[in-house]
Amino acid sequence: MFRFPNHHNAFLSLKRNIQPGLSARTKILSVLEARVSTARKISRETGLSYKSVLYHLHLLEAENILHHKGRRIYVWELTGIGQQTLIAGK
Repeated sequence: MFRFPNHHNAFLSLKRNIQPGLSARTKILSVLEARVSTARKISRETGLSYKSVLYHLHLLEAENILHHKGRRIYVWELTGIGQQTLIAGK
């Protein structure tokens, strides 16, 4: 079975990092790197349940990796921290 590498921002400092959570957050971050999106759209694109997407979005928000805009329907986007990529050798 082929495994995709985990996104570097999928690792959380405030929670225990286990493979299912890392995989879910990697999928979510991949969608948000391409465009801002709602939790419902992220759920459809990733195949994750809506509740699971919301759970991980809130975890990532607590780590300041992303934030939401709007009132009733949140649109999620990456913060400056979430947009940073790892630089080799630094």
